[in-house]
Amino acid sequence: MTTSPPLPWTGADPYAAALRTGRGPLFLRRADGWLLPLEVERWCARADQVDRQVLDRCEGAVLDIGCGPGRLVAELAGRGRTVLGIDVSAAAVDHTVRLGGQALRRSVFDPLPGEGRWGTVLLMDGNVGIGGDPRGLLDRTARLLVPGGLLIAETAPVDVDERARVHLTDAHEAVGAPFLWARLGTAALLRYARGWERAGQWAAGGRRFVALRSRKASSSAEPPKSTAVISSQRAG
Repeated sequence: MTTSPPLPWTGADPYAAALRTGRGPLFLRRADGWLLPLEVERWCARADQVDRQVLDRCEGAVLDIGCGPGRLVAELAGRGRTVLGIDVSAAAVDHTVRLGGQALRRSVFDPLPGEGRWGTVLLMDGNVGIGGDPRGLLDRTARLLVPGGLLIAETAPVDVDERARVHLTDAHEAVGAPFLWARLGTAALLRYARGWERAGQWAAGGRRFVALRSRKASSSAEPPKSTAVISSQRAG
């Protein structure tokens, strides 16, 4: 049985507060005091041109890991696509559902609907850092996809490969619970992508992206079907 890592958006939850207002400032803070600004306003807005170009590449049913407030889920749902967002933040899931998307409060390391049947998995907005274990996250993602399925990941705009224990914090020093996170540039992600086929990399709007294809099905995946099954909008 897979054990989920500690949930990051807990404690004082400055993330939930930022989503309620739709604006920051909000940061990831390392123990040494270094701050990474988070783009709350962009995340809470509708999908922009760069987002839409990424979504144009999606194939089949789409799973958005770490969907946040749901702009990508809502955009795909508006196109009539089968799409599910997952996020460990209740505030993010609520926001996604209010936009008309389907979402579950779930970690990617928890059991998920449609395992082995998703056509595309998204790791946007730095979500290649989830869990602080890039290779473990890529292995888990491969088990979620159909054979030959597509992973689209957004990488850091600089050449970086680091793992750290971080906190979420706002301008008023509200601090969330600590969690492990990784920051990866494109070169670093490709180094970890053993067992994947490169399907493209590009930059747009100051952001960088990588597309990878899974090579084989997981032996633990459910029997394949033509589309993934979404069981419900909300986790119980």
